[in-house]
Amino acid sequence: MFLSSLQKDRVVVIKQNGDRFEDQPASVQKNSIIMNGSKLLIEPGDLIERNMSNGGKETFKVIEPGWHERHGSIPAGYQMTVERLGLPKPAAAPQPVIYNITGHNARINNHSVDNSTNMVGVTDEVAELLTKLKAEIQTLGLEANERTDALEVVDAAEAQFAHGKPKKSVLTALLSALPAAGNIASIVGAVAALCQ
Repeated sequence: MFLSSLQKDRVVVIKQNGDRFEDQPASVQKNSIIMNGSKLLIEPGDLIERNMSNGGKETFKVIEPGWHERHGSIPAGYQMTVERLGLPKPAAAPQPVIYNITGHNARINNHSVDNSTNMVGVTDEVAELLTKLKAEIQTLGLEANERTDALEVVDAAEAQFAHGKPKKSVLTALLSALPAAGNIASIVGAVAALCQ
């Protein structure tokens, strides 16, 4: 018969209970094995072993037996879906994930809920200006209580920046309480400009 002549491979069927059925004619393909006219019961999980003419040996695990009954001139048999054993399955290569995060309040939430509170610290520029303002107040010939009051105003302005970008009107009202002497006015103008 024509289909039987295509079954040039000789395989061993190894049942799950250990029984072996030697020298079975079959046609072994990449993911399938065809066996016609077999009286064996082949089940998922059974093994098919093929000894190749080059000395190699392949073992396949039956995934789906694919039994079909005789139909006209086509004999009953199996068209098995198989998986070749002994070959490592290619793992999906992990791809690197690179996150570039910049700016105030930058963050990444990976499969999570963000319940954080945003707080922006005083920037270097603001900190430098407020430090200059405090130094300028120290150089003025102010009374101790006036100097303390002026420094407290600068501390209050710094606290406004520490809690986020302050409103210009609030910051201007605070800083207007400072004495208008020396370089204070120009430093206050620079600090107020950062609020826009």
